[in-house]
Amino acid sequence: MSGVLSYIPIINLMVGGGSKTPSIDIPPVEQHDVETNTDRRARSLKHLLKANHVNYSILYHDLEFHNHNVHVLCSAYLLGANEKQLHSVYDAEAKFLEPWKESPSEITEDDWRDYLGDGRYQRAYVDFFEDQMVMGFAYDWKAVIRKFMFEGKNPLVHGLIGGLGHPLIHLGYAYEINSKEIAMEALGMAATQYNYLHKYLDDASFTRPSAFSFNSLTGLLDKCRQDSRFDGLFKKPDFGNIEVIFKQHESLILEYWNAWNITEPVKEFEESQEAAVALLVETVAPGTHGYSFFLVHVLTTSHAVRILLPLIPKRFHIALVREWWLLTLAAYIAMLRPKIEPDYVDPRDLKGRHWTYVENRALNSPYSTDAHFVKGRPAISLRRKSSLLTQNSYSSYERSSANLG
Repeated sequence: MSGVLSYIPIINLMVGGGSKTPSIDIPPVEQHDVETNTDRRARSLKHLLKANHVNYSILYHDLEFHNHNVHVLCSAYLLGANEKQLHSVYDAEAKFLEPWKESPSEITEDDWRDYLGDGRYQRAYVDFFEDQMVMGFAYDWKAVIRKFMFEGKNPLVHGLIGGLGHPLIHLGYAYEINSKEIAMEALGMAATQYNYLHKYLDDASFTRPSAFSFNSLTGLLDKCRQDSRFDGLFKKPDFGNIEVIFKQHESLILEYWNAWNITEPVKEFEESQEAAVALLVETVAPGTHGYSFFLVHVLTTSHAVRILLPLIPKRFHIALVREWWLLTLAAYIAMLRPKIEPDYVDPRDLKGRHWTYVENRALNSPYSTDAHFVKGRPAISLRRKSSLLTQNSYSSYERSSANLG
């Protein structure tokens, strides 16, 4: 029972007579302060992020699509893009974006929760959070994040996986690049993408003992793949399947969500990151390059969690990782539970190619302005560099990233 109790979200629960809330104590990743860096690349990124913030909305195309300029720009920068390449990335993405539109009304501190989940208020939310930063927190964007993301009843942090995890990804980049513009957009995105998924973290009654338990996520995903109760639920892989899962098969998905038994938080978090890479690259047969757009988000949200864990209040560590797991599980089922096949990643396919090849493909291939092609690579690269990884993990990640294209 203590395995289940030890990760009940929200509550500062003491387990086995311990004196502190379970947490995942890992070192921070390298942060890139483009606000103060005088390097030309950093200045270019700073200016482009500000231009995107001023000119383009965070949601567009009838509020269905997310502005990925931040994601692809930051990823390209982290991979070494020069000023010209950064501008090319910005221009290519901007062709599809839309200017800001006025919201139906302003948002105030008294009613800011009243419009959660309503994309029409995206401009009003960003304006509100920026006003708070200027007038209430002396331009300290991290203080604004602390107040609205982590304080009060039903904190916004529990809704970061709305919109396929884009608010979570955005928040990760805000900290990694140290950008107040990205931070305010992340709050605006979290507010407008807030949906039913938050209740599974806010309401502790949804965390309950499962009929089975696993420490390994890959083992748990494989059990899910073989579970005949999921057979025939959907005819084809689709993002829309996620909402259907929770509306019609809630008890089934929660059975698997609660089956992840976190007893060694650091070790099991590391393994969750390995599972995120495997879901993207070890579910695709060699030569097909049929990588899933949706499973890319499992990887990039995992990257965001890795960035955030050393920087957020410890009482939210386990809850945030379980929030990511809920999104991952839902996406996996919605994509018809593809088999993870390690043999799909063959070391012979490297043909002498290493990380310089990976970076070159991200920045100089025909796909260098494709946000989902580019942004997965820093996520994998961080696994390679992270002290969490064992030496044996390095070659696996290198082969995986090289095989992405």
